[in-house]
Amino acid sequence: MTTSDKIKQIENAVEQGQLTKEAAKNLTRWISQPYFSKYHSRLNELLEEKNFEFLGENFWEVIPFGTGGRRGRMGELGSANMNERTIAESAHGLAAYLKKQGKTEGGRAVVACDTRNRSDEFSKLTATTLAAHGLKVFIFESHRSTPELSFAVRYLHCDVGVMITASHNPPSDNGFKAYWSNGGQILSPHDKGIIECVETAEEIPSIDFEKAVEEGLIEIIGEEIDKAHLKAILELQLSKQRGISILFSPLHGVGGTSVYPVLEQAGFKNLKFYEPHKKPDGNFTNVPDQLPNPERIEVFDPLIEEAKVSGAELLLASDPDADRLGVVVRSSQGEYIPISGNQVGTLIVDYLLRKKSAAGELTPEHYVVETLVTTPLIATVAKSFHVKAIDDLLVGFKYIGQTIDEQGEDLFVFGAEESLGFLSGKYARDKDAGIAAMFICELASELKEDGKTLLDRLDEIYAKFGYYLEGQRSKYCEGESGKAQIDSLMKAFRKSPPDSLAGWKLKQVRDYGKHEIRSLPDNQKSDELPQPDGDLLFFESDKNQFEFTLAVRPSGTEPKIKFYFFARSECNEPENLEKIKKETAGHLTKVGDSLMEWVEKTLINA
Repeated sequence: MTTSDKIKQIENAVEQGQLTKEAAKNLTRWISQPYFSKYHSRLNELLEEKNFEFLGENFWEVIPFGTGGRRGRMGELGSANMNERTIAESAHGLAAYLKKQGKTEGGRAVVACDTRNRSDEFSKLTATTLAAHGLKVFIFESHRSTPELSFAVRYLHCDVGVMITASHNPPSDNGFKAYWSNGGQILSPHDKGIIECVETAEEIPSIDFEKAVEEGLIEIIGEEIDKAHLKAILELQLSKQRGISILFSPLHGVGGTSVYPVLEQAGFKNLKFYEPHKKPDGNFTNVPDQLPNPERIEVFDPLIEEAKVSGAELLLASDPDADRLGVVVRSSQGEYIPISGNQVGTLIVDYLLRKKSAAGELTPEHYVVETLVTTPLIATVAKSFHVKAIDDLLVGFKYIGQTIDEQGEDLFVFGAEESLGFLSGKYARDKDAGIAAMFICELASELKEDGKTLLDRLDEIYAKFGYYLEGQRSKYCEGESGKAQIDSLMKAFRKSPPDSLAGWKLKQVRDYGKHEIRSLPDNQKSDELPQPDGDLLFFESDKNQFEFTLAVRPSGTEPKIKFYFFARSECNEPENLEKIKKETAGHLTKVGDSLMEWVEKTLINA
C-alpha cells in the first residue's frame, strides 16, 4: 500500500468506529513521516492485519507530562506509551528547550534509573540523546534512587537531570522524570516549553553509548556521589538513641542503595533486610500482587509474618525509586499497625520541632511545608512551635522544592505530602525515603527508651490538638474512554455537585481551577479564591454536624480521579480517644461510600 492508501484505511477505521479521531491523527503522523521510518514495517503489518484494537491501544493519546513527569505502560511502539521513540522524544525535548534558554554549549546533565524493566536501556538512550545534543552527561553505573538523582543535579552543577522510573506503578510501566538545575522536578514555564519541544520533535540526534563514553561526552559515576549523598543525610542526625529493631524492604527496588545504607551508617545495629524483596527485580516478583506501593498494607503482609517470629518493632518499605517510605509499627499489645503518610509526617515534624526548639534553633521565620491534600495537623503542630506553616501548595513534591528555593533553604525544617513523601535539609529538592527512615527510627528509638511506641506518641498529639483522620478513594477510568469519563466527572463536580454526603450537608466548595468559592447547595460564587492554579476542588461540610472536607482531583500520573477525605473531632477527654477514633472512622467510611455511589450514578447518567 502507498502512504495515501494507508491513510485512507485509517480514515475508514474511524468511520467504522474502530479508531478514535485522536488515535487516527497520531497513527497517521507515525505512518507518514520519514523520522518514524524504523517503525513503518511493523505498522504496515498491523494495518494489513487490520489490528485496529492494538493500534488504538498504542495511539489513543500522546503520552503527557503530569505531576510526576511522563509515565505509563511500556510498549514496542506508539504515541500512548513508553518506548524508544517516546523516551528519545522526551530527552530531545529537554535538550532542545535547554538550548532555547541560551545553553548552546557547555550544558551538563545527569541521568539515573531504578530497577524497572528496560530502565537501564531507557537511561542509556536518554544519555546518548542528550550527549548528541552537545551536553556533558553523567550517568550512574547502575540503579540509584530518585533523591540521589536530585542531589546529583545540585552536586555536579548540572543544568538538567533525568530519572527513569515509574515510581510505584505496576511492572508494565516506566517513566521519564525531568529535573531542573535546582534539583527539583520541572515546573512552569519550563514544563510547557519542554512539552512544546517534545511535540515538535522530528529527527532526533543519536550517538553510540560506548563511543560517547570513550570520547568523554558521557561519564559514568557512582561511588563519589553515593558517599556525598549519604554524608549529607547523616549530618542531619538529631539523636544518639538506636535501640529500635528494624525490618526493611526495598520492594525489589533501589532502597538497598540509599535507605539501608543510611540506617546502617547511622548506627542502627538491629537492622535487617527482608530478604525476599532484596534482589532488584523489575517484575516485583515477591511483592503481593506485584504492586510495589508502600501505601498498600498488602506489601507489608509478608514482612509482618517474619516480624512475628523475629520480633522486629518497626517495619519499613521504600517504593522502587526509594523516594517514599511506608511504616508499620508493633504496638504495645504486639499488633502490627500501619501508619499513614499523614501520620508519619506529623510524627516527624513534631520530632524535628521539639528537638530544634530544645536546642534553641527555632525562629518565627523557620517554616514547614505541605501540600493542600496533606493533613492540616502538620500545620497545627508547626504553629504550636511558632514557626510558619506553608500549607497551600498544589499536589506534587516539586512545589515543595520550589517553596524551599523561594523561602530560603536555611530556614527550611520539613516538607511532607500525604503519599509518603518527606524531606529535610538542603541537599535535595525531591522527597527522600532515606532521611524519613532515619528520623522515624530515631524517634522510635527514643520512645522505646521511655516504654512507648510511635502509636503512643500519636495519641499524645491527638490528645493535645484533637483527633485528625484522613482517607482516600479513587475512581479508575482507563483506556481510550477514560479521559472523557474523568473530564465528565470533574465537570459534574463543578456544575452539579452533591449537596450532602451520607446525610451530612456540604456548605461550600473551593475551586482552584476557577479561582472561586461557591456556596452550596445553590453552587453560586460567594468569594474569590487566590492562587494556586490547579484542577482541584475542596468541599467543606457544615461544621454544626460531623466536620469533614473532601478534596477532588484528577491524578497527574495515573488514569483516575483521587478523592481525599479529612476529618477532625475534638478530644477534650483523652480517656475517650479510642471511642472518638472509632466514631470518626465510621462517619468517614459512610461519607466515602456515599461519594462513590454518587460518582457511579453520575457516570451512568452522563
